[in-house]
Amino acid sequence: MDTQEEFEYIKKLKPDIVIVVAYGKILPSNFIEIENTLFINVHASLLPKWRGAAPIQRAIMNLDNKTGISIMRIVPKLDAGPVLLKSVIGITKETNYEELSDQMSKLGAKLILEALELIERKEAKFIPQDEKDATYAKKIEKVESKINWNLDAKSIIGKINALHPNPGSWFELKGSRIKVIKATEVDKKGPPGEIINKNFTIACAQNSIQILELKKEGKNKTMASDFLKGNQLEVGTNILKNV
Repeated sequence: MDTQEEFEYIKKLKPDIVIVVAYGKILPSNFIEIENTLFINVHASLLPKWRGAAPIQRAIMNLDNKTGISIMRIVPKLDAGPVLLKSVIGITKETNYEELSDQMSKLGAKLILEALELIERKEAKFIPQDEKDATYAKKIEKVESKINWNLDAKSIIGKINALHPNPGSWFELKGSRIKVIKATEVDKKGPPGEIINKNFTIACAQNSIQILELKKEGKNKTMASDFLKGNQLEVGTNILKNV
């Protein structure tokens, strides 16, 4: 939304309110300054935390215990405008991106209707964000999807959950890429990256993860227990040393 043609179209339309969702860019000032038009945004975090492109994924990866939806007025700075409404959603150690995104979509739809009612009744109060509390959710890079076994188990599970279903978290085993769909932390120790038992438990820097559901490259997703029926694990193999 940065062409003169689009600007002239919106200006001619003379809308009272423009709602922006998942746009991912800073709106040009000339749009925001259109007279008598209010630009508001539905953002998937509790602002000022996790401004930016990937707030849902970053909240899960950071092991936050809550996130939410914020309805804010748009200003010429990324997700920095004053906030009208917020609503909280809890995050558990099992919550993944797909589930949380679905919850947020429903909550966002509900909250924007509440916001419009407040604006219509002239009861809207936009509260400035505290800049010192601002954090940024940078875009997910492909390199982040490879599992780093030198992290602790909690952080690895956070990444698995945050990147499900796409791009997914993966590692290589015998030349094939294994995407981990679901895993759980177990209180077992070993050198990071080592397969420590036949239940598909892999050691991390702290504790280990047991893989529960996976997808082998070129195959359908499956439970780890079914995968193990046709794939023998070599206990003691270190993934970090065998890629």
